[in-house]
Amino acid sequence: MKVVLLKDVKNMGKRDEIVNVSDGYARNFLFPQKLAVEATPGAMKEIQRKRAAQEAREAERLAEAKQKAEALKGKVITLQVKCGEKGRLYGSVTAAEVADALKNQHGVEVDKRKIDIGESIREVGMYNISVWLYTGVTTPMKLNVEPIKK
Repeated sequence: MKVVLLKDVKNMGKRDEIVNVSDGYARNFLFPQKLAVEATPGAMKEIQRKRAAQEAREAERLAEAKQKAEALKGKVITLQVKCGEKGRLYGSVTAAEVADALKNQHGVEVDKRKIDIGESIREVGMYNISVWLYTGVTTPMKLNVEPIKK
């Protein structure tokens, strides 16, 4: 019997997948647990409609991420930090500080876990960082770390 899964079922398949199972398994386990419904033409159309809507949302997110990446490409983030006389920082620059500076200076909100600063930044200067915006969409940026002007 062909059924449409309503939830992920271990060793069976993912949500909205059409799988072939035995009649007894469907009637005695999947249907009572509300894990699946019978694969009728109406249910098939509903799945196709859901998939099309999901793909459209994914395409929209990807286009938005590419647009943000193009806007940010090559831009410079300036970060003023406390440091000693020879340019050595008191501590290091964190991804959270970079995310806040990116939001304030360029108006783009990015999660701190999606900013790759490479090795820890402990001196003033220019650094190359990359910002991950979406699956497969990253953009290189420059980070200018400078001492606080007194």
